[in-house]
Amino acid sequence: MTVQELVDALGLKVFYMEEEDREIEAVYCGDLLSWVMGKCPPDSAWITIMSNQNVAAVAVLCDTACTILSENVQPDADLLDRAEKQGVTLLGSEMGEYELCWRLKEALG
Repeated sequence: MTVQELVDALGLKVFYMEEEDREIEAVYCGDLLSWVMGKCPPDSAWITIMSNQNVAAVAVLCDTACTILSENVQPDADLLDRAEKQGVTLLGSEMGEYELCWRLKEALG
């Protein structure tokens, strides 16, 4: 499934889109950024409630397909700026992390 297909399937909000045709290979959920850096596989849809500029740096290090801010979390201005500069696709959802993980699993098959 591509990032754009996921956005359409789950009605995700697009804060910044870099690669709409990038394939999502896995889902990872985590908020402790140092833990995410060591565990999140490449090409993942990473789900988090963190919204500061460090999220973009971790997404780049992990080579995520997209980062999804759950629970209606809004990115701060520094995160939006950094996402654009570093090419990090940043999405949002009203769903909580558990529901979002469940729906992503169903969508990815």
